[in-house]
Amino acid sequence: MEDGTGVDPDEAAEDIAGILADPRGWAHGGTHSFHHVADGTAGLVIRIATPATTDRICGSYGLDTGGEVNCRGGEEVMVNLKRWQLGSPRFDGSATEYRALIINHEVGHWLGRGHETCPGPGRPAPAMMQQIKGLRGCVSNAWPYDRTGRYLGGPSVP
Repeated sequence: MEDGTGVDPDEAAEDIAGILADPRGWAHGGTHSFHHVADGTAGLVIRIATPATTDRICGSYGLDTGGEVNCRGGEEVMVNLKRWQLGSPRFDGSATEYRALIINHEVGHWLGRGHETCPGPGRPAPAMMQQIKGLRGCVSNAWPYDRTGRYLGGPSVP
């Protein structure tokens, strides 16, 4: 957590842990598991930072976040404070639900998944879809899996 953001680091860590443990997320069916460590042994580090800091760190990986979006580079997930607090104007849901999308999307990249697009009008948007850029007929969705365990994917984006 970047100092001065106004976000409580313990609450944010608890929120992120809840997202990662949710059965609709990447831990679905026990395929992956995540746990919080306080030392330097983490294989994945999730940081919440101002747009400027997010741009700088994402830029070091060759990624242009334009003060607006999040990224994953190496073992780092950078969460743009603006998106964490406000959500997205294209996402039909609360900022809390959008936080789940941020974590699921960027952790999906860390797990080796690429971008996907809308599988069809009225269907849930894949968590690996860049929903901030528009829904292309899909409905907003923050989760890789539905409550029955079905993967909510779409066609790969080249």
